Amino acid sequence: MDWQGQKLAEQLMQILLLAFAVVAFATGYISGSFQMMVLIYAVGVVLTTLVTVPNWPFFNRHPLKWLDPSEAEKHPKPQEAVSAKKKPAKNSSTPTQEAS
Repeated sequence: MDWQGQKLAEQLMQILLLAFAVVAFATGYISGSFQMMVLIYAVGVVLTTLVTVPNWPFFNRHPLKWLDPSEAEKHPKPQEAVSAKKKPAKNSSTPTQEAS
């Protein structure tokens, strides 16, 4: 799944869960059945999972373009800069004060 596919999957998840929550609440309120409300929402969660979790082809419409190994060798990774002056290590012990 590419980056834009992940964004689409999350948007679909949020929209579907909200829609099923509204439908479940309305149905449960009208019928006066808490069990019906929970059942409808549970079915919505399962359907949302089936739509958003698998790596469906429509989530791969914008694949990443990777460098060929030969091209990657021409452009080496940046190295961390090493400073010429090293900072002295801090002493963890604290000096004791003498009582006067």
